[in-house]
Amino acid sequence: RLRCWSLVMVSLSLYMQPFRAENAFRGTKGAMGKMRKLAMAVVVLAAATASAKAQDVAAGEQSFRKCLPCHSVGEDARNKIGPVLNGLDGRVSGTMEGYNYSEANKKAHITWGEASFKEYIQAPAAKVPGTKMAFAGLVKEQDRADVIAYLRTMSDSPAPLP
Repeated sequence: RLRCWSLVMVSLSLYMQPFRAENAFRGTKGAMGKMRKLAMAVVVLAAATASAKAQDVAAGEQSFRKCLPCHSVGEDARNKIGPVLNGLDGRVSGTMEGYNYSEANKKAHITWGEASFKEYIQAPAAKVPGTKMAFAGLVKEQDRADVIAYLRTMSDSPAPLP
């Protein structure tokens, strides 16, 4: 992604020089050539931005490794320090059977979905003061989106990715 952004920025800096009327009719080296190259740079920028915002299940699985000491997912998942996260989407906080939640999580009554989970996982203690979850949070927006994409694969009826 960094290489793509660098390419776009260099392209834009090369072609955003002042327009000169005497260059307007010099073929590809004139204004039309610069406009074509600028248009191509804009297309590359748009593609880079779109792919950077897409949720990535494989990257989410990688980011979820930070959660594995306390949580588990998959067929053989079991409660650890934290509850199993299979089927999280649509579940209400503090209701996973067989797990001893903090009073704060039981009383939070959060219905887990993309927006609520993103907010929570960014800073759990800020979202639910008094939670047992000591994890500092996932700072990067892309990491949060990717973890959500990964967790959706651990549901019997996953919600569609945006």
